[in-house]
Amino acid sequence: MQIDPLGDSALIVRVVDDFARNPDASLNTVLAALRVLEAAAIPGVTELAPAYSTVGVFFDPARIAAPGSDPTDWLRTRIESVLKVPFAEGESGIEAPLVEIPVCYDREFAPDLDDVARVAGLAGAEVIHRHSKAAYRVSCVGFIAGFPFLSGLPSELATPRRAAPRKEVPAGSVGIGGAQTGIYPRSSPGGWNLIGRTPLRLFDVQRDPPTILQAGDRVHFRQISREEFNAFSQ
Repeated sequence: MQIDPLGDSALIVRVVDDFARNPDASLNTVLAALRVLEAAAIPGVTELAPAYSTVGVFFDPARIAAPGSDPTDWLRTRIESVLKVPFAEGESGIEAPLVEIPVCYDREFAPDLDDVARVAGLAGAEVIHRHSKAAYRVSCVGFIAGFPFLSGLPSELATPRRAAPRKEVPAGSVGIGGAQTGIYPRSSPGGWNLIGRTPLRLFDVQRDPPTILQAGDRVHFRQISREEFNAFSQ
């Protein structure tokens, strides 16, 4: 375990050395550490953010109970003490929910499908088939609120990000960026290769929690027609 500063009000706790070697087990180990830290309820900690091989620990320096000592040093010591409690590596202790995401792969929503197909050496229909049949896991939620980075993309579909990012990517767009796939929760700039769109609203501040997907969730894409997409949107 390695703990490093992340600005003046956060620490990054690295609990896995090599995420790529076994993404599923690595993520489970991170989630197990997250549960232990949540249960510890360390005073002054305001948020815990799991991602790939780390847990981000955000804190309010004014609330850290560290009289006469540096808040960061005090918190680092507390984290080290808490994570000495044994937890099974590769096991999160919680069954990861399976979330189905409907996606329309019509050309109108897939301006980069031909580019992905060219890189993969496959027909566009086969790209859609392989993308929609794969089993995914949410490795991280970030970049913008509610954006899920999904591991599990078939290796042959890995495609470099666009050389020139778009100034605006429509909300719900499903894209491929390198070896990952993801979903834009709202309209924003972006450089991923767009191959479809979901009618679901991934982020809504009126919901609790506001995001549909959380780190650790399993994801399955279900291909839908344009008519089904329109029906969802009504």
